[in-house]
Amino acid sequence: MTTLAERALRYDREHARSLRALAYRMLGSRAEAEDIVQDAWLRWAQVDESIVEHAGAYLSRLVTNLCLDKLRSAAAKRERYVGVWLPEPLLDEEAGWAPGPEAQAEFAQDVSVAFMLALERLSPLERAAFLLHEVFGLDFDEIGRRLDRSPAACRQLASRARNHVKADYARREVEQEERERLFAAFVEAVRSADVDALARVLAEDAVMLADGGGKVSAVPRPLQGAALIAKTFIGFATLPSSRAWRFEPARINGLPGCLVFDDATGQLVQTIALAPSATEPGRIGALYIQRNPDKLQGVRAALGGDVTTREAGSS
Repeated sequence: MTTLAERALRYDREHARSLRALAYRMLGSRAEAEDIVQDAWLRWAQVDESIVEHAGAYLSRLVTNLCLDKLRSAAAKRERYVGVWLPEPLLDEEAGWAPGPEAQAEFAQDVSVAFMLALERLSPLERAAFLLHEVFGLDFDEIGRRLDRSPAACRQLASRARNHVKADYARREVEQEERERLFAAFVEAVRSADVDALARVLAEDAVMLADGGGKVSAVPRPLQGAALIAKTFIGFATLPSSRAWRFEPARINGLPGCLVFDDATGQLVQTIALAPSATEPGRIGALYIQRNPDKLQGVRAALGGDVTTREAGSS
């Protein structure tokens, strides 16, 4: 007879990664995704496995429904969110989140900040139908069973969602060489406090979104235009409180970017994801800046908590 400990190990080995990926895409929150996967395990532990034909399908349906409940209860909270909302950052190399090398490119596209923001504009059911079909490859008969809707209704939900996502988000592969070049040009312009140089790195129609969650200072609304973004960003970067900042390259939600540490305090203060422009090759089309300390907790934990640990690990 299988013990509870053995079931827990099998759950973690066979199901937790894919369930976590589904929950993160549904919710845009790594902390909430972890909670959902833990809640699903607690419920699964009470189920007699012998009466379940397909454990994976059962568990993904359970996680989908838990996420739908969370999204519905969180709707009012999101409406009261202070300033710009961005998903919690996810470092591509983190264990337990990223898939194997063969699926890395697709993973990078499916958790990019732009893609997550496009999902955020969908209704909970549209988001579920779209993700289950487009990302996880389920047919509409199976999606209907998971959402308790007819296959035709699920097809319509996914189609409507696809049109919204297509309007908001253009998939684009980013080569390693381009990632490195964009990061180097961005950091050099910031370090030299050169507004004109930073503007040249940005596309003319570039946008900047910064999430402080009302907890720390951040630009309260999206900024658009290379000149305005460059002037604003350099202005923040040259404040006395920002002079001890150190930039380290990182892949964040599948995008080139950087972790910004304050060497004076030893803390991660923000992440910056740089989205290449879809219309001006070789330039940055969007900057996604996460400053909300609550949303940085997961990255801090993955890095070991502070600058000293990060430096020791990279030396």
